[in-house]
Amino acid sequence: MSALQSLETEILAAIGAAADESALDAVRVAALGKKGSISDLLKTLGGMTAAERKENGPLFNGVRDRVSEAIAQRKRALADLALDARLNLERVDVTLPARPLAQGTVHPISQVLDEVTAIFADLGFAVAEGPDVEYDDYNFTKLNIPPDHPARQMHDTFYLAPQADGARHVLRTHTSPVQVRTMLTQKPPIRVIAPGRTYRVDNDATHSPMFHQIEALVIDENTHLGHLKWVVEEFCKAFFEIESVELRGRPSFFPFTEPSVEWDLRCDRSVAGRIEFGRGNDWLELGGSGMVHPNVLAMCGVDASRYQGFAFGLGLDRLAMLKYGAPDLRPFFDGDLRWLKHFGFTAFDVPTLDAGLSR
Repeated sequence: MSALQSLETEILAAIGAAADESALDAVRVAALGKKGSISDLLKTLGGMTAAERKENGPLFNGVRDRVSEAIAQRKRALADLALDARLNLERVDVTLPARPLAQGTVHPISQVLDEVTAIFADLGFAVAEGPDVEYDDYNFTKLNIPPDHPARQMHDTFYLAPQADGARHVLRTHTSPVQVRTMLTQKPPIRVIAPGRTYRVDNDATHSPMFHQIEALVIDENTHLGHLKWVVEEFCKAFFEIESVELRGRPSFFPFTEPSVEWDLRCDRSVAGRIEFGRGNDWLELGGSGMVHPNVLAMCGVDASRYQGFAFGLGLDRLAMLKYGAPDLRPFFDGDLRWLKHFGFTAFDVPTLDAGLSR
C-alpha cells in the first residue's frame, strides 16, 4: 500500500471513530486545515514538474474530495444520533393519564348571559351594547324622565363630576340608554337585547350597587302586548327548561312605557329552599315591561304615528340566583374561589338550545 493510500485509510478511520462533532472537526482540521496533512500534500504540487503534477494532482485531489465527503457524511450521522438521543430523552408516554385541567371556572353571571343570549338569538334578536358612563339625556330625558321627575330619585343614581358646561354624566341606572342609542342610529324594524352592568345606590342580600341587567326592545308597525307576553313566555320556558309556564300581568308604572306591566311567574315554594316553575300556587316577580311610550319614540326620532313597540327588563344576577340556587347576591362579587368552584361552570359548558342550556 502506498503512503497516500495509508494516509487516506488513516484519516477515514479517524473520521469513522469521531464520537461527536467536536472530535470530527479536529480530524477535519488535521487533514484539510491550512497545516493539515492533505493540504501539505497539495502544496507540494507547486514544486513538481508538469508531468508529476499531471500524475499526482488527480490523486491528491481525489483523496481530498473523498475525505471531505466522508466528513460531511459523518457529520450528518452524528447530527441524526444527537437528535435520536434528544428525542429519547424528551419522549412523552401518551398512555399516561392526562394532566388535570386548570381549576378556573366560568362565573354564573357569564354563563347565564350566554344562556339568555342564545335564547334571544333563536327568537331573532341582535345584541346591542353601550357605555357604562352615560349621558343624563340618554339615561333619563329621552326616556321621558324630565329633570324634576321623581323617578330620578327612585333610581338612586351615581352622578359624576359636572362637565365644563354644567352637564353631569351618570353611571347608567339601567340598560335602557342602549335602547335610546339603537333607536337614534337604526331605523325600524328593531329587535335587540341590551345586556350589561348597571349601577344604583343600593346594597343588601338581594341588591348590589353594581348589578347586571338585560333589556329587550322591539319596534315595528304592528306590535302589541300579546307579542310581549309571548316573548316573555318563550324566554321563561327556554331559560328554566320547562314545558310550559303561566304568567300573571300586574299594572304598573314606568315613565318610558305606556301601558306598563310587571310579570309574575307561577311557581311552587312548598319545599323549603327550593323553587319549581310551571306549577304550584305561588308567584315570583320577574320584571317590568310595557309598550314603548310615544314620547320616547318621538324623542328618539321614530314616527310614533306609524311605529309602536314593547320593551322589558330582567336582572341577570337574579336569574342566576333563581336557576342555580344561590341564596345571596353578595357572593357573586366577592371573588371567593370556593364559591366560584361550587357555582361556576367549566369552559366546556357552552349553552345551546339543542344540547341544553344548563349542565
